[in-house]
Amino acid sequence: MNIEEKNGTVVFKRSTDYKPGQSWRNYLIGRPLQTADAPHQTIGKFLGLAVFSSDALSSVAYAPQELLLVLAVAGVASFHLALPIAIAICILLVILTVSYEQTIHAYPGGGGAYIVSRDNLGEFPALLAGAALLMDYVLTVAVSISSGVAQLVSAYPVLSNSSIIIAVVMVLFIMVINMRGVKESGTLFAIPTYFFLVMMYLTVIVGLVRFAGGSLGTVVDPPMDIMSQHTVLQPLTLFLILRAFSSGTTALTGVEAISNGITAFKHPASKNAGQTLIIMSAILSSLFLAITFLAIQIGGLPSEEETIISQLARTAFQSRGIFYLLAITSTTVILMMAANTAFADFPRLSALIAQDGFLPRQFAYRGSRLVYSRGIAALALITCLLIIAFSASVSRLIPLYAIGVFLSFTLSQAGMAIRWFKSGKLLQGQEIVERGSTLKPDAHWVTKMLVNSLGSVSTLMVMGIFAVTKFTQGAWIVILLLPVIVMVLYSIHRHYRRVAQELSLEHFTPRGRITHQRIIMPIGGVHQGTLAALRYAKTLSDDITVVHVSIDESETQRVIEKWEQWGDGYRLVILESPYRLFIEPLLEYIDEIDAQRQPNEEINIVVPQFIPHSVFGFVLHTRTADTLRRVLLNRKDIVILEVPYQLD
Repeated sequence: MNIEEKNGTVVFKRSTDYKPGQSWRNYLIGRPLQTADAPHQTIGKFLGLAVFSSDALSSVAYAPQELLLVLAVAGVASFHLALPIAIAICILLVILTVSYEQTIHAYPGGGGAYIVSRDNLGEFPALLAGAALLMDYVLTVAVSISSGVAQLVSAYPVLSNSSIIIAVVMVLFIMVINMRGVKESGTLFAIPTYFFLVMMYLTVIVGLVRFAGGSLGTVVDPPMDIMSQHTVLQPLTLFLILRAFSSGTTALTGVEAISNGITAFKHPASKNAGQTLIIMSAILSSLFLAITFLAIQIGGLPSEEETIISQLARTAFQSRGIFYLLAITSTTVILMMAANTAFADFPRLSALIAQDGFLPRQFAYRGSRLVYSRGIAALALITCLLIIAFSASVSRLIPLYAIGVFLSFTLSQAGMAIRWFKSGKLLQGQEIVERGSTLKPDAHWVTKMLVNSLGSVSTLMVMGIFAVTKFTQGAWIVILLLPVIVMVLYSIHRHYRRVAQELSLEHFTPRGRITHQRIIMPIGGVHQGTLAALRYAKTLSDDITVVHVSIDESETQRVIEKWEQWGDGYRLVILESPYRLFIEPLLEYIDEIDAQRQPNEEINIVVPQFIPHSVFGFVLHTRTADTLRRVLLNRKDIVILEVPYQLD
């Protein structure tokens, strides 16, 4: 035990030998970890790619399909534009990668768009970025899981009627794994992530080799459901091309994930996170371009019945044999794992927002496994509701997707541009300590500012394109929902601020010492529990009034007789209740006593409560103490004291 004395106050510090025991939670999510174990739960680049990049990498399974799905309304002849559109998307990816790599080194504490916007743009843009990202993470899980189920149904059509149930089970499974901690979930998810990369590169390489040799061919029996919907083709307009571009940019969602989770990486965290971001972007761009190119060459058709990946795999491998099944299995699993990126970032972001007082404080508390377990559970619940509402349909969920993340991209890059501008105004040796980082002079501030400005303008244009082209397909929901979420965040903050003001000691004048306590003890009968409560009440004051609400005359008479014998002479007040009400007459009596209360006098309601020895016993009793506590809890200067009496 350590003893410290400061300003006349003695402070005792002692450690506890208590260790959490075994429980069902331990078997499900693992044994509790000590706070000191946190540095050992960080991860390197190998696991970091699996934890924070699975969302972006998995998008190659559905982004090319969504791109082609839009072009299909103009006919198969328009598919030749898919590759130029994919190249434009990859150029945007390069801009974002360079921009976020700068963000990672400037803000080593993580937080991404929310922290950058808060420190450089202000409170409202920060909340807008935070709300957009939180919503995007929910949609990431919903889209990824739904896409994974679509891959599974492509291989096993018999499961089509169970897609919603399978999707919900997947979400709950990933939730439990993430409850076990970042390091453990990363180790588990690394295997399927790298298995997917091996199978995708194998599929792409085989397809490209066969294409170069002239033996690739086209899809056998391609699904025709999409073409049957477009018997009257639309003209190939700029608006249609922009729609296809916006659908394809869903491949870029997840790029910001690493900047939000820098603190999860081993030291040096910024260096490891930045290198992981570059590796992820290189893999993403190469696979996205290759899959789009090969899908055009084989005559693949976007379909709800069979995905582009399925068509490409069976064409490249010339059958539905073992390599096809491995490719589909790996794609299904990685799409499940893609949701893990959101499960890694949503709790971290919600914790940062909660620390600033814009979300419930509970989101800022780490659970037994050093993860923000409440954020993980909240994400799982909201996603399950969304999947059920949209029937686990990727095409119905995609229009809701990406607006939020591109809004956060725009705000983050604008904030970084302003940060570099502020940096350029500092003299050598000057420093400005901000909440999220320390601002220092930077010799290359102009170049960095231009890079982030280009990134901000580019993502703003994409967001505008997405909002306009997808507005009628569901994007309006997101545009309407964003300000609503921001309003909710502000209302939570106002509540915390109001509570803090009322509890503040800054202008507080201590009230005088309580000189008298008046005890009111309601009883239903006279028994051992009643006498135990009376014994406790005597330690507080001699001014004790026992109150019995009379509903049954014969029962009241028994109470009077027993109290005369056991009540030690303390006064008994009988409240007649002709309407057989209990709480209302008692409250009326308490109001009368409260109105007569003197300065520095306090009223204590002492409630006898016997505790049954079984759960069944609780159901059989009225639980008067609980009712009184609920009713009187908001009354000022009235204290409710329960005196339990345990039954054997």
